[in-house]
Amino acid sequence: MDNLGRYRETKVELDKVSSSMCAAKWNQVTVHLGTGMTHSCHHPAPHKIPLSEIASNPSALHNTNFKKSQRNLMLNGQRPKECDYCWRVEDAHISETENNVFSDRITKSSEAWALPHIQSLKETPWTANVNPRYMEVSFDTTCNLKCAYCGPSYSTTWRQEIEQHGAYKLGDGGLYDLGWLESTGQLPMPITKPNPYIDAFWQWWPDAVKDIEIFRITGGEPLLSKQVFRVLDYLIDNPQPQMEFNINSNLCVPKEIFNKFIEKMQIIKEKNAVKDFKVYTSNEAHGAHAEYIRYGLDYQQWLANCHRILAEIPDSKLTIMAAYNFLSLPSFKLMMDDVIDMKWKYTVQPHRKNPVGLDVPYIRWPEFLAAWVGDFNKHLPYVEDAVTHMFRNIHQMFWPPLCGKGFFDYEVNRFERLYYTIREEMIKVGEDKPRLAKLRGEFAEYIYQYDERKGTNFVEVFPEYGDFYNECKEYSKRFNEGEFKK
Repeated sequence: MDNLGRYRETKVELDKVSSSMCAAKWNQVTVHLGTGMTHSCHHPAPHKIPLSEIASNPSALHNTNFKKSQRNLMLNGQRPKECDYCWRVEDAHISETENNVFSDRITKSSEAWALPHIQSLKETPWTANVNPRYMEVSFDTTCNLKCAYCGPSYSTTWRQEIEQHGAYKLGDGGLYDLGWLESTGQLPMPITKPNPYIDAFWQWWPDAVKDIEIFRITGGEPLLSKQVFRVLDYLIDNPQPQMEFNINSNLCVPKEIFNKFIEKMQIIKEKNAVKDFKVYTSNEAHGAHAEYIRYGLDYQQWLANCHRILAEIPDSKLTIMAAYNFLSLPSFKLMMDDVIDMKWKYTVQPHRKNPVGLDVPYIRWPEFLAAWVGDFNKHLPYVEDAVTHMFRNIHQMFWPPLCGKGFFDYEVNRFERLYYTIREEMIKVGEDKPRLAKLRGEFAEYIYQYDERKGTNFVEVFPEYGDFYNECKEYSKRFNEGEFKK
C-alpha cells in the first residue's frame, strides 16, 4: 500500500473513534525541560507542567491534567482549540482534484508508533497515564543561532540579544518581553541551577524507555548540551535495540564537538545499541537567504556536515526540516536541489533506500513571517513553482536507476497541502484589510529592528522583496496612525 492509501485507511480507523481523534495526543510528546513545558504533538503551543504533578508522578512530563482533558475532547469528537494547525489544513477549500491532502492528524496517526494503537487508546480511560511511543526531549535552550522565527524561550543567544536591546517594538505592543515570558513560565531556567524537570526525566526514563519506539532530542542546539552526551553514554552502556534514536542539530557547532558526536554515534552503531539513527536539521532557504533567516548559520558548513553525517555514521539518515516562511520563497528551490543531490549520492538500492528526507511544515507564528503575509499574485507563484519542482523530481519506484533518488509521495503530499493552505490564507488576509495592514506593518517593523541589531541588510539579501518591504513600511505608518482600526 502506498502512503496515500495508508492515510485513507488511517482516517477510517480514526473516524471509528471520533471525527477529531488523533493518536499523537497520546503516543507522541515534546517536552521542553529547560522551561518545564510540554505539548502533544509539537504543533500546539506548549503548556506548563505543574511541579505539583511531577512531584508524585514524573510521567506528568507527558501526562498533565490539561493534556488529559484535551484527549477527552478528542474521544468525544470535539476539536481542541490548540490543534488549529490541523484544523486549518482540513478546513481549507480544496477541489475534487485536490482531495489527496491530509493533515498531520492523519499522517502522524498513520505511523507505526501510532496506527496499531488507535483502538486500544479508545479503550484506555482518558485519565490514565500512558508512556509515549514517540518522545521528543529538549534538555535546555543553549543555542548558537538566532533564527528569525525563534525567540528567547528556545535560544540562549536570542535571550542575550533581548537582554541587551530589549523587546522588539511592534505597533503598540512588544515581542519577546522577558518580563512577560517569565510571568507566563516561558523563560528557561538557568542551566547552572537545579532543574526539577530534568530530575523527573531521569526518574521516569528507565520505565518510559521500555515503550519508546522513537526517541528524539531537540533543542536549543542539542550538541551544546551536556545532558545529550549523558544520553549517548547511557545508550552505549544500556543498548535499546528496539528503539530508533534521532537528534536535532543545526550542524553548525564547533568542529571538536561535532567530531566527538560522530565518534560516539559510531560506537553506538557498531554495538547495534539502537535500531536506527537519524539527524533532523533545519533549513528553509539557500545560501545568504538561509544565513539571514537562521542568523549565525554558515550554509556551506551546514551542507558539509550534512554530508559528514551520511558518509561517516553507518546507515544513518538525515531529514531536513524546512520551517517554511515568507523569507523562504525566493531560494527554496535552490535548497531543494541540494537535497536532491544528497538523495542521489547516498541512496543505494536495495541497501540504503531512503537516507535523505525533506519535511516542509509552515511557520504560523510570529504570523508576520508566515508565507501568507505576501501578495497573492506576486508571491504565491514562488510556492507553486517550488511544488512543481518537487513533482518534477519524484522518485520512480519501478525504474531502478531512479528508485529513491527523488522525492517520495509523502514528501510531495505535505508540500502540496502547504500550497493550498497558503493560498487559502492569502485570500483571507487579502480580504481582511486591517489584518493585512497589521501583518505587513509588523513585518516591516520587525525586519528594520532585526537589521539594526544584527548588522544585516534585508534589501541587499532579498532584492526581490525591495518594493514589497517599502509597501510594508507604508502599511506600518498607516496602521499606527489608526487608518485600519476596526
